[in-house]
Parts: sequence; structure tokens; C-alpha cells
Amino acid sequence: MNYTKKPLTIAEQIARLKQRGLIFDDESEATSYLFNISYYRLRAYTYPFQENGEDCDHNFTRKDIHFEDIIALYCFDRRLRSLIFNAIEKIEVAVRTKVVQIYAESTGNSHWYDDESLYRFGYDDLMEHIEADVNRSNEDFIKHYNSKYNDPPMPPSWMALEVVSFTTLSRLFQSLKLDNRKEDITEQFGLKKVAILENWLHAISNLRNCCAHHSRVWNRRFMVSVTLPYNTLYLFMDRTTIGQIRTNKLFAVLSCIAYILDIISPGSDFKKHIKELLKSDCHLLELKDMGFPKYWQSLPVWREK
Repeated sequence: MNYTKKPLTIAEQIARLKQRGLIFDDESEATSYLFNISYYRLRAYTYPFQENGEDCDHNFTRKDIHFEDIIALYCFDRRLRSLIFNAIEKIEVAVRTKVVQIYAESTGNSHWYDDESLYRFGYDDLMEHIEADVNRSNEDFIKHYNSKYNDPPMPPSWMALEVVSFTTLSRLFQSLKLDNRKEDITEQFGLKKVAILENWLHAISNLRNCCAHHSRVWNRRFMVSVTLPYNTLYLFMDRTTIGQIRTNKLFAVLSCIAYILDIISPGSDFKKHIKELLKSDCHLLELKDMGFPKYWQSLPVWREK
């Protein structure tokens, strides 16, 4: 099947949205927005309010939606991504630090990550990803190592794992053999089962990538569903609530982030800022679209310390 759609001018884009039922109060202002935020990017925010299907006209299903409402929703999502990205940075740094310190100390080997005997699966693929991430790095300490040393060809763990992506770091942790070191790291994040931390890191790294690429997160169904444990070292959620939560929606992974931050960064304002942002006057915003249960603020993990 050939793609035959023609590009639209900004004026044609506005005309098409009007034809489908979107209200424009100021077309000049809308033109300015569409010059800076593409029609296709905004489509992610109009889509939930339109008819969708192969043979439909994509008309808006509500008659009260203004272009300004779509922009308000877009801006809300952008602020949400910023909050999430900053929170994940703290988790990412903590994971790097704990993994490197515990394995370097226990093995006495600066390059322990290159020891195949430490892994249960995926060694060759993981080493390819680590090498690629290190080779892409422009950090001065990587350049210094490469200019001064040639054996081993890769830098020590505290350098190499500082520059690998969070996705690669998550893969590394998952690939490592189950032993007391992984259990120790898991407990340092307030969890009892290694498999839960592996899942959380996978889900959080996936969310981080969405934020880094400026993708919509507000009502997204994530590819990685979160496993919500009944038993944790600290208060998290009650059993009844866990059974009601949609684990592929934003609230589930936000709860994991909030739980970890309470442990590694007790003074974090993450929960406070999330609650403030959710008071947005964007009338298209509904918490259920993000997977928030009705009484979410009363859950232990969302109570401010």
C-alpha cells in the first residue's frame, strides 16, 4: 500500500481541525503554536477526544473542546515529564552507585562487570551494549583512560557504568546471578524480592526514555507493566488497592518512584510537586486516564513524610 497523504500548510492544519470540531478562539495564536509544536505531536493530545478507526472522519466526540484546551493538556504533560525525569535521575544515580560499590568491593576487581561467571544470561549482548555506550561517551574521564591505558581496553566499572544508559544498567542488574549481593541491593531499595527490583528498574528506565524523547506520558499504556508487591520493607500499598491498580498506567510506576525516593532521598518534594501539578485547571485532564485510583492520596506511599 502506498502512502499518499500530502503535507498540509499551517492554515490547512487549522482548517482540518476546525472541520473535525475543534474550536479556535484565536487563529493567529494557534498558528504560532503550530509553528513551534508540530501538528503531528499535538495529534497525541487530540486523539483521545476524536473518533478513531479506519473509515471514520476523526471528528471530535465532544463539542466543547478548544485548541487552548489541547495546549493546556500538552503543557501539563510537559511539566509532568520534567518532574518525573528529575526524580528518575536520583534513582539512576543511586542504582549506579550501589551496584558498582557492592560488586567492586566483593570481587576486588575493578573490571568485575566483564567477568562472565557473574552472569546467569545475556553476557555477550550486554557487553556489546556496554562497549557501545562507552565508545559513544565524550566524558573526559573516558578519554583520559583511553589515552593512558590499553589493558584492559575497557575502563573500570566506576567509569564504564557511569556512562552506560539506564536501560543498559537495568539489563546488567537483571542479568547478574542471584546471590547475596543482589539481595543486599534490593533491600537497600526497600524491597524483599530481587525480581521486583528488576521489574521496577525495567519499568522506570522505560518511563525515563519516554520522558527523554519528549513522548506523551499522561495517558500512555506502557509496554512494561509494573509488579506491585504485597510485602515490602516499608509501607507501600494495601492488598485491596493493589488489586485495583492498572499496572501498565502511569500511577503504578509513579508509586514505585515515590517509594524509592522516600528511601534514597527522604527530603524529596516529588510527591508534593505531583500533587500540586494535578491541581491543574486543564479540564481535559482526568486522573483515571493515568491510572490513579479514587483515594490515591490516602495510600501509605503517597503520604508526605
